[in-house]
Amino acid sequence: MPKVKPHRARPSLDMTPMVDLAFLLVTFFMLISKFAPEEVVVVDTPSSTSDIKLPESDIITISVDKTGRAFYAVGGQQTRQALLDKMSAKYKVNFTAAEKKQFATMESFGVPIEQLKSLLDMSPEDRKRANQPGVPFDSLNNQLGDWIMQTRYSNPKVKIAIKGDNDADVPAIKGVIKTLQDRKVNRFNLITDMEVKPRNL
Repeated sequence: MPKVKPHRARPSLDMTPMVDLAFLLVTFFMLISKFAPEEVVVVDTPSSTSDIKLPESDIITISVDKTGRAFYAVGGQQTRQALLDKMSAKYKVNFTAAEKKQFATMESFGVPIEQLKSLLDMSPEDRKRANQPGVPFDSLNNQLGDWIMQTRYSNPKVKIAIKGDNDADVPAIKGVIKTLQDRKVNRFNLITDMEVKPRNL
């Protein structure tokens, strides 16, 4: 008598929980991630093997492009608002409430304070296309030093980082560093691109 073969059922795997988990993860990462702010100027930073990371908040970023222009950025809307009030009082330039609100949302700028009002009056699209001459930091008109000091008065916990272009001339970077040293700021970071460390070190 022949043997009866038992019916073999293929094992099935219910993928519904996996799909649910995937969508939950995608939603989670979309909600917690922050978009990188658009920069006014593109800076091609040099590479290094340092793996020290910058803090997420309370940081001043001074960008120097390849033509030697300095751009100033500081994190935190409240810090920016307090900063503009202090600079407004120092340079006797009055800003409206709308201009102050616009400045609080602006990530970085590169104009003398006398031209800041006209920059704030522009639409965001026009502001991106505007040719900004840079924040002055020469010996006769060192507004960059005043921005740094007033930011430190507004937020004493703030840290400073210099983001210099790979092709920037050395005197421009030296000028920014001298501005910091003249204001007794001797600790600052240099922003670079991460490079793979040599294996034999």
